[in-house]
Amino acid sequence: MITAYKVIKSTLATLLVISFAACQSTPTTPSSQTSSEAMLTIPVPPKMVWVADGTLIMGSDDPAFPDAQPLHQVKLNGFWMDEHEVTNAEFAAFINATHYVTVAERPLDPADFPGVPVESLVPGSAVFSPPSHSVPLDDPTQWWQYTSGANWRHPLGPNSTIQGKENFPVVQISYTDAVAYAKWAGKRLPTEAEWEYAAQGGNGRQKYYWGNELKPGGKWMANIFQGNFPEADSGEDGFVGIAPVKSFPANGYGLYDMEGNVWEWCSDFYRPDYYSHSPKENPQGPKDSYDPDEPKAVKHVQRGGSFLCSDQYCIRYREGSRGKGEVNSASNNLGFRCVNSRAMPKR
Repeated sequence: MITAYKVIKSTLATLLVISFAACQSTPTTPSSQTSSEAMLTIPVPPKMVWVADGTLIMGSDDPAFPDAQPLHQVKLNGFWMDEHEVTNAEFAAFINATHYVTVAERPLDPADFPGVPVESLVPGSAVFSPPSHSVPLDDPTQWWQYTSGANWRHPLGPNSTIQGKENFPVVQISYTDAVAYAKWAGKRLPTEAEWEYAAQGGNGRQKYYWGNELKPGGKWMANIFQGNFPEADSGEDGFVGIAPVKSFPANGYGLYDMEGNVWEWCSDFYRPDYYSHSPKENPQGPKDSYDPDEPKAVKHVQRGGSFLCSDQYCIRYREGSRGKGEVNSASNNLGFRCVNSRAMPKR
């Protein structure tokens, strides 16, 4: 499984910087440019859902997920959670109010990319670019490329737009960006334990967050990849690429898209060994991060998988599985949602 934060040295003519999120995403046909002010359709009203306090069995016993072991019981206080991923319209309101500049829009520091020509260091981010034919699945650079001008306004590059996609999840969002939004909104990012508990929807542990069948009643329950990965997404679930929020059924808590669609940031640092000594009540994650694949990168947990997950390549939309990403990495299948710890109002 590819992780975030890969720098690929290029020829003198080309710079590729792969900013992966755990497993990654799919482009649609680009259209005209837009700005955060050019919102044409009526946004979905923002809403938070109360998740009552309780306990969960956290993690997975699937040997494909060694960093999600061992299974362990966790007790949590109640919290409010956004019913869906933060949308383009919601993020645009934040940008318009604060004039915040996302990481993907900022100039690159030459010190971070020794040996790369300064003229090649242009702002951008990772964009899924499927090949036209089958490729070996051990080299993600076959379907990912660094695209100059890719950011939350232009998730597939400068010729793409979010105009008319106000109710789609915002993407190309780094951990740094997500934290800035949450602070502005008076919220925070969920802990990994809160996220998993919420995703279970009150049903306890199952193979998938929605149940033990991939397609109950013959219906797809999440936006994931169907077809031959990475070149041919059949769109059998109704979508090739990102789906608008609330396109699939809510879980038992009234939360949408807790699996598939876009990866979601959590507040916890990532360590593959954390579950062996996680606190039993309200765990906040380890004090620092460590990924043996990239020891020098500071990483946080990502959860839920994305519309690029499939049983051929990335199965991390399944319950208990974990993703990881470097704090300033982004891609066009990486977003977030927020939580709040306010007490439940008395009735």
